[in-house]
Amino acid sequence: MIRVAVLSYWHVHAEEYTEAFRNHPETEIAAIWDENAERGAVYAERYGVPFIRSLDELLARGDIDAVVVTAPTVKHDDIIKRAIQAKKHVFTEKVLSTSGSGAAELAHQARFHNVILTVALKRRYESEGITLEHFVKSGVVGRLTTIRVRLAHNGAIAGWLPEHFYSMKECGGGAMIDLGCHPMYLIRLLVGIPQSVSAAYGYVTDREVEDHAAALLHYDNGVIGIAETGFVTGGSPYTIEIHGTEASLVYTMENNVGKLMLRGADGTSKQLDLLEPTGSMFDEWIYRILGTKQEGDNMTLAIDLSRMMEAANESARTRNVIHIQ
Repeated sequence: MIRVAVLSYWHVHAEEYTEAFRNHPETEIAAIWDENAERGAVYAERYGVPFIRSLDELLARGDIDAVVVTAPTVKHDDIIKRAIQAKKHVFTEKVLSTSGSGAAELAHQARFHNVILTVALKRRYESEGITLEHFVKSGVVGRLTTIRVRLAHNGAIAGWLPEHFYSMKECGGGAMIDLGCHPMYLIRLLVGIPQSVSAAYGYVTDREVEDHAAALLHYDNGVIGIAETGFVTGGSPYTIEIHGTEASLVYTMENNVGKLMLRGADGTSKQLDLLEPTGSMFDEWIYRILGTKQEGDNMTLAIDLSRMMEAANESARTRNVIHIQ
């Protein structure tokens, strides 16, 4: 049994991850730490596990095998590095780091210390990620021309997103570095890392970080990637469009039901079956720790996501096209 500690309930997914590891047959929640001691103590009581005020004390414990990092995004580099050096396996909320170099360094540290590091790239493991990867690789659309992914919600106007999600000091950005990660890594999965990025950020609710955003991903082979996201969208469905010289794949999700259509250049249209996931992002981490699963593309995607996000933030700030090194 893998004994897991949760590091912070700052992120909106912290409780979801806690439940996932409480209910997984190979893991149990053993302790909680939080940079907000009052908040941490509340969750420790809720889940019936010790609250440990000192992160160093928690990481020094021999009865803790692994940690889940759901702390403020800007604290990832420090917390994850300390956990790795304490030889605790790490599952972390996206992004791994706010910079590409930071993400690469954490990956290096994990390899050096023989620690399993996995990032929550949720949709890479779900039906849309594995199905679209399959069909793109099959060549059904012909030569790729454009990939557009849009994922947005109304958290900033409906009031359910925590106010600290609009803090530059804690998040390192706004809608793009949070929800926009999904469009970014899905495009990266399907067509590779772009050579440059240009981005525009919008401020509808007058907060210090952007509440909606779009990034244009430029490829030397002519492909254009479009990543759209936001916290101020009333009714936009989750949409993935993959266009090529022979056909288009269009995935939409509404009311938690996904549908994939293949639209031919001759005007024909056909619904395709979605592939069933063979595991979750939690399984990816757990079974790698147990040695029953080989390393996949999680870390490569995570490092490239940080590189793309860093470029998008710089582009929006400077209003320039930013080349990815």
